Amino acid sequence: MNTKHEVNHLPRIEEFAPIFTFEDRRSYFLVKRIFDLVITLSALVLLLPIIIIISIFIALDSEGPIFFIQERVGSKRKRNKGEISWQPFIFNCLKFRTMEYGADESIHHEYTKAFIGNNLEKTNEIQGGETSTYKLLNDPRVTRIGKYLRKYSLDELPQLWNIVIGDMSLVGPRPPCPYEVDEYLPWHYHRFEATQGLTGLWQVTARSSADFDYMVQLDIEYIKHQNLWLDIKIILRTPLVVLSADGAH
Repeated sequence: MNTKHEVNHLPRIEEFAPIFTFEDRRSYFLVKRIFDLVITLSALVLLLPIIIIISIFIALDSEGPIFFIQERVGSKRKRNKGEISWQPFIFNCLKFRTMEYGADESIHHEYTKAFIGNNLEKTNEIQGGETSTYKLLNDPRVTRIGKYLRKYSLDELPQLWNIVIGDMSLVGPRPPCPYEVDEYLPWHYHRFEATQGLTGLWQVTARSSADFDYMVQLDIEYIKHQNLWLDIKIILRTPLVVLSADGAH
């Protein structure tokens, strides 16, 4: 069953003056896709024992499915009447389940709206106090094993499959939930001028210490300068950032 469909309520990317033209990077997109497949398929083989072990721990820790499937907004290049443009679409993003099964998502909706709107008073209220971390802390919905999976970003490993089937790339802006996109200002839509990624410039430079606008600025900075060497540098920096658990919650 194909769950992908166009996001009709999102404006077309070209309405916001695209950052670059497709002719500038036609060969890069092809090489990037081949690079994604080679690295991701190799990683899946090497990480299979870890994936199996994590799956067992999740099953033993709490009731519910091992994987959590969530709708996210991605972006793909589309050709229309000879013109190529980036078009958002919704896809099923895979994660290891880190919350109690059937947990109420309203708290995350509320926090996300305040975070994107830079409403520090509201985010601090939800956090239960002032914090310099721009991520929901002390979430009671998170399971015991889920805390460790999140701390080291292991909950994201199933997204390697999203890369294989073409929904995502190894490097790019993180794919947001549809309700996050509902809060975007027009300039935030520039985040969709690239395939959404497993890691990115934001993850290896600021992570949870960046407010939303700065996160988008980092995504746009990546989009402006993206090339294969930049992708490789971000990928090489990612394990060090993950293992340090700096900014992870």
